[in-house]
Amino acid sequence: MKARIKWVEDRTFVGESGTGHKIVLGTRATPDGATPGPSPMELVLIGTGGCTAFDVVQILEKGREAVEDCIVEMEAERAETEPKVFTRIHMHFIVKGRNLAPAKVERAIQLSADKYCSASAMLAKTAEITHDFEVVDTAGG
Repeated sequence: MKARIKWVEDRTFVGESGTGHKIVLGTRATPDGATPGPSPMELVLIGTGGCTAFDVVQILEKGREAVEDCIVEMEAERAETEPKVFTRIHMHFIVKGRNLAPAKVERAIQLSADKYCSASAMLAKTAEITHDFEVVDTAGG
């Protein structure tokens, strides 16, 4: 895996993945509070959510569950001193589909956390990671 980060100006950078995708990173806020892009730590959190959401959907699909949507809402706390690592992360999964079995959703989330999500495994070295979920049945009328 490769990546390249290029400084643009102030506290703005452009990151490019080895596959050619680019993203603006930035921490310098304008007077209205806007930044040119997410901070590097926001990207770490987003990447972790993406990693686990990918796992959950894939596990449910392999189990022939009719999953239609998966949202992971995350809240995190960081250490007050440098390096300001994540110390607590909570993931709330909202999984939508037709007649989804809550036990299978719970199992998919646990498998991601315990076995498959590399990002979660790394962050668990410094952060307490917790999960909860809700299932939204779209089969009703």
